[in-house]
Amino acid sequence: MVQLTMAKAITAGLARAMDRNDKVLAIGQDIGRLGGVFRITDGLQERFGAARVMDSPLAEAGIVGTAIGMAQRGYLPVCEIQFDGFVFPAFDQIINQASRLRFRTQGQVTAPIVIRLPYGGNVGSIEHHGESPEAYFTPTPGLRIVTPSTPADAYELIQQAIASPDPVIVLEPKRLYHSLKGEVDLDAPASGELDRARVVRLGTEVTLIGYGPMVSTLLNAAKVLADEGHSAEVVDLRSIAPVDWATVEASARKTGRVIVAHEAPRTSGVGAELAARIQERCFFALEAPVLRVTGLDMPYPPSRVETDYVPSVDRVLQAVDRALAY
Repeated sequence: MVQLTMAKAITAGLARAMDRNDKVLAIGQDIGRLGGVFRITDGLQERFGAARVMDSPLAEAGIVGTAIGMAQRGYLPVCEIQFDGFVFPAFDQIINQASRLRFRTQGQVTAPIVIRLPYGGNVGSIEHHGESPEAYFTPTPGLRIVTPSTPADAYELIQQAIASPDPVIVLEPKRLYHSLKGEVDLDAPASGELDRARVVRLGTEVTLIGYGPMVSTLLNAAKVLADEGHSAEVVDLRSIAPVDWATVEASARKTGRVIVAHEAPRTSGVGAELAARIQERCFFALEAPVLRVTGLDMPYPPSRVETDYVPSVDRVLQAVDRALAY
């Protein structure tokens, strides 16, 4: 076991996958000599060569389109999109091409590509550098979307994503890259299920559901609730497409109250789908409506006021108070 930041855990996961399979390669702007804007690929070009860690032009559609072609020739490409707000030029390649190849060819052709996408805010960034665009992709059949909340999970998820026969978007919480450290077992096999949620704190009165950067916020809220005499269960989704409904529903039925939190805007967000399905499937077990704590329905704000936009512990606690009042 070693102590790693989330950034270094992803680097280690990439390196392990590349060591184990010489068909794994990385492609993206400035990922080679520079090591990526967040230094995730730092040292990988020196270790594996420029033919496997390739600097690309600033052309996201070209990066993903090239990766799709490589995948059809037997490679396992890992694309890096520098920032969340830059993914949209590749939207057509992801939605209309990569996600549909398996269905279109009745399984004869697949697109086992990984798209690494730093996302989320509260890092003092400028416009287009603090987005949470997951809801644009989650309704897309054939596309998997995962996001880690700890260094250990980041190490595991990146390897599982590379091993998947489907295209996978790995949403990497950029504010946790260098601020969150944790123990990582570098010898542990990445053998878990890619789309399996985890109950990271047991509780009995209310379920707090989140993913990526929100999980630490929910855990902090659960600690405050414990000090106040309340028991909160925290579920880390890990996969937001598909969702592990069995774990989500079991926790909802157990506690009878559910709060869903994410940084993305409220309307049509992941939380809306979670709330709808939980209330459809667990209606008679619920003691209160499923409540959402989210970002606001507005463009991501300037860095001076972004802390008012990102869901906080206080906002989560206010939602819990509402749920317990029913």
